[in-house]
Amino acid sequence: MLGFRFPYCASYCKSYCMTRPLPLSDTTIRSIKPGDPRKRLTDGGGLYLLLFVKGGSHGWRLDYAINGRRKTLSLGTYPATSIKLAREKADVARQSVAAGIDPSEQRQADKDAAIRAREAAQAAAAGGPLPGTFEHVARDWFAVRRDDWAESHADKVIRRLENDVFPWIGARPIRQLTPPELLAVFRRIEARGAVETAHRAKDSCSQAFRYAVATGQADSDPTRDLRDALRKPVKRHMAAITDPGELAGLLRAIEGYTGTLVVRTALQLAPMMMLRPGELRAATWDEFDLDAATWQIAPARMKRRKDGKLNGPPHAVPLARQAIELLREVQPLTGGGRYVFRGERDHERPMSNGTINAALRRMGYSTQDEMTGHGFRATARTILHERLGADPDVIEAQLAHAVKDANGRAYNRTQFLAQRRTMLQAWADYLDELRTSSNVVPIRRSAAA
Repeated sequence: MLGFRFPYCASYCKSYCMTRPLPLSDTTIRSIKPGDPRKRLTDGGGLYLLLFVKGGSHGWRLDYAINGRRKTLSLGTYPATSIKLAREKADVARQSVAAGIDPSEQRQADKDAAIRAREAAQAAAAGGPLPGTFEHVARDWFAVRRDDWAESHADKVIRRLENDVFPWIGARPIRQLTPPELLAVFRRIEARGAVETAHRAKDSCSQAFRYAVATGQADSDPTRDLRDALRKPVKRHMAAITDPGELAGLLRAIEGYTGTLVVRTALQLAPMMMLRPGELRAATWDEFDLDAATWQIAPARMKRRKDGKLNGPPHAVPLARQAIELLREVQPLTGGGRYVFRGERDHERPMSNGTINAALRRMGYSTQDEMTGHGFRATARTILHERLGADPDVIEAQLAHAVKDANGRAYNRTQFLAQRRTMLQAWADYLDELRTSSNVVPIRRSAAA
């Protein structure tokens, strides 16, 4: 019986050994010569050596299947990765597959973690925010959005975050932040009476969270749960005089102003021009054509979106006769420089943005509830429409407001230049009548010395 079975077993083993690939050896691999027609040498269990893959080197590969998909994992090159080491790596990968873990995805996750750790170390050494923290993500969001904004707006956004948000939650991992933590930050701003600032900070944080969600750094925006948690800001309009009698008193006070010629001229032009204080105080002589009675304000100086500042037209301002007279009076003093209303200490810069309001306070007008430099716009808009019957669209064009068309779809870019010229001359004449007439309320305050 035994004699019968032995030849059978020998025949079987010989057949098996001929079909089963033999494990690789260093001798086998070293015997490979350039031009070898084989593409790979198999070691078994999905492990094989891919020939001549990197400048003559051979690369170890492991084929495996997970979740119904066939995938290949690179395990290094020979001889840097020996046969023994390649087999050990293959065993570890097979164990991961058996546990339901994709070794290719695990390797990428490990690389990403190493990169994050290196970035964190670099950021820590440089004193910057660590990756994954709220400040790091918020600054990334800001870097993406800032080119869409005017420089002044971008500066306000980042300063608000730096002053009111980052000191409290900037170092916190963005995924761990909760609505109560954020509410504490916004209420701290609210507590000092800056309710509108609290809402603006909340809006910026919300946008940063949405950016984090989009980039896979957060799961949701926790600020959405704070919709009714903050006090609503009270809308306050700039203090402005809208009564003709009171305006007459103010015009007389301006005429008697004892400050510098530059400031007095700015005060006299402010009610006449209907411009924003910043547009007036930073006026440059090269923007004026006094002979043509026109002032072309550069688009970059107007209150517009960034595209409008870069590509929009200048704002044309017709000059009334009285405005030209005032400008010609101050021209011998400041015409040799750039700015019409130069700074008192530094003639290379325009006068400060608080100069007009300071002058009004000096004349006895409270800028809290009586009159501001910006309030001259409201004064003109109200009285022009109510007392002089001016067309609201023409008024809005002079104020440089964006006006929607009748269908509410696109902005009306009509400038009404001829109509505004007529309106502004009528307005300047009306201001002169108020200032000189004896039939209006007398001066309500005397100019300060």
